[in-house]
Amino acid sequence: MSEHWSKRHEGGGRFAIWLIRTIALKCGRGAARACLLPITLYFYFRRPYERRVSYAFLERATGRPASAWQVLRHIHRFAGTILDRVFLLAERYARFDVRMHGLEELTSRMRADRGVLLLGAHVGSFEVLRVAAVERPDVRVRVVLDTQKTPALTRLLHALNPEIGRNVIDASRPGTEIVLALSEALADGELTTLLADRAREHEATMLADFFGAPAPFPTAPFLLGAILKVPMVLCLGMYRGGNRYDLHFEALADELVLPRREREAGLRAIVQRYADRLEHHVRQDPYNWFNWHDFWNLEGRGVEPAADGRAAGIAVARDAA
Repeated sequence: MSEHWSKRHEGGGRFAIWLIRTIALKCGRGAARACLLPITLYFYFRRPYERRVSYAFLERATGRPASAWQVLRHIHRFAGTILDRVFLLAERYARFDVRMHGLEELTSRMRADRGVLLLGAHVGSFEVLRVAAVERPDVRVRVVLDTQKTPALTRLLHALNPEIGRNVIDASRPGTEIVLALSEALADGELTTLLADRAREHEATMLADFFGAPAPFPTAPFLLGAILKVPMVLCLGMYRGGNRYDLHFEALADELVLPRREREAGLRAIVQRYADRLEHHVRQDPYNWFNWHDFWNLEGRGVEPAADGRAAGIAVARDAA
């Protein structure tokens, strides 16, 4: 049996994260990116499970066996977005070329007395949303984040900007406290963001077709949107290499209504819509996919070791389906 994604320990130590952050702020982005190559090699050889997951996912996304070079590129892309979080949290936005798509989908739904629930994913970088927020300094952004999952990274990055840390709604708190905090933020017209592509252990999920196979998605983010009666907008910050990001906004629902008799069908429809749009963007650039676990795992089994080189782990999800 493979352990749940939330039980896997954080990659990289506190000192390593502090070191790369210090190099970035003292020597600049170019010097810090030079450090990404040894970091990429380290994770490729020292994190075999994540390596196998990458092989399996890239084959699923591209339809052909992945090479070691592609997996290295995948890891390097992820490391690059983590590095860029340092600069984004330090509010050094001028370093980036962020191109926004569908901004009207978001702004047309914003009101002073009612916020918008932004649903993201472990794809690209959610931090680039801060660049869009610069254009609306009157709008406050609240982030739902599990601070216990990556404590070292969370503490060091939020030390760069304590104000951002104060705007975090800790997802490790009891569910009733999270709902209350979300309700208060949205009632104040704030943008509230959370990642809706993976569930915590024992959290309710619903299967949706995703890259040709059933995958479990959490239902809580969509139920929250229905209960709080707020618009839900997909938000994805796709990294394109260099200093460029594409920030996409797409409306998912203006107000999700789930009548008791049609509750399951309505919930299944919105979850599938989210999964479809997520797949659309990830297919365009699979290297932005940063779920480092067996996403299609329906029976608790791990990715097979043979996935190194030919992605045999795909058979696991296919058999389970």
